[in-house]
Amino acid sequence: TGGHRPMQEGEVFNTRYRVLHKLGCGTFATVWLCQDMRRKKQVAVKVLKSREGFAETAQDEVAFLHCVSCMKKKDLAGENIVCLLDDFRMIGENVPHSCLVFEALGPSIRCLMGNYTAQGLPLPFVKKSLQQVLAGLHFLHKCCRIIHADIKPENILLYGCTKRLQRLLMDTLDCDQGTGVRLKGAGGDLGNQLEESDLMSIEVKIADLGSACWTYKPFSKEIQTQPYRALEVLLGLDYGTPADIWSTACLAFEMATGECLFDPQPGKYFSRDDDHVARIIELLGRIPPQIVFSWNKSTKFFSRPGALLRLSRLFPRSLPGILADRHGWTPRDAAAFAAFLLPALHYAPERRASAAQSLRHAWIAA
Repeated sequence: TGGHRPMQEGEVFNTRYRVLHKLGCGTFATVWLCQDMRRKKQVAVKVLKSREGFAETAQDEVAFLHCVSCMKKKDLAGENIVCLLDDFRMIGENVPHSCLVFEALGPSIRCLMGNYTAQGLPLPFVKKSLQQVLAGLHFLHKCCRIIHADIKPENILLYGCTKRLQRLLMDTLDCDQGTGVRLKGAGGDLGNQLEESDLMSIEVKIADLGSACWTYKPFSKEIQTQPYRALEVLLGLDYGTPADIWSTACLAFEMATGECLFDPQPGKYFSRDDDHVARIIELLGRIPPQIVFSWNKSTKFFSRPGALLRLSRLFPRSLPGILADRHGWTPRDAAAFAAFLLPALHYAPERRASAAQSLRHAWIAA
């Protein structure tokens, strides 16, 4: 449907990869767990749609991943990015599909968060995971000159460092079909659960460079999934690696609380983008005029500096206040976490904390 290639369990790709079952389906591709019959190991095969333009997108993604593979020989932080093992093309309904073969990892942070919806993930695990995400982003930004452009819970995958953990995580890879990753004490089937103590043994890797671009050659004006979209992208301004840092701050808040930092919704008289800009202003304060009017379409959102066109009533709130009032954090813990997040949410991209600066922050280093 929609350009996806029909697949069947047991089918063999490229005379080498036997399909075990479907892992997930996205806008641009389906992903399948396969057995690599040559290496006798499981892999994840991403099969892109056949429509025009997807072959070029696949070529770009392969170029990014080859760059990562080459540069990771010089920097261990490259291990925080998913590894490309192979790529090929195959015919489906008389049209070619680009296929990318990756190491088989566990489910995503999104699946894991299903166990902690009310209160977020344990903070020690949040800090450890963010250290790995930020190290991976520093590697992408500085070594590879790549903007990921779609940091979100679905694109951060879990990885077990021991064979036991790898097996447990692989057993949960059908979480997209609704099973989730179940921890003891969190309910669900006890058969394939992770022990709570296993959590700190789990590593994470950044996946899906399908929306990425070079720092010196952005491909699109609109990047990022809406709740994680940086202000400069919303406003149609030029963007760079700081856009990934904004998304990471949104990811950090969601991991720690179980709630989106910004979850914009359209209304009768305003768009989702209108609501998104309004929610940002409510949390972070008035956007400086030099940012608001630094582009030629500023009247899409603003009638004058600080005044939104279609939303007049705003309800200011503070980040520490949200953490304390809605999530029960102590004032001290809320202030420390907010001190980590706010530099990553600076309105001016050039003044926003970099991945390296965020890694050195006292909150995440503690």
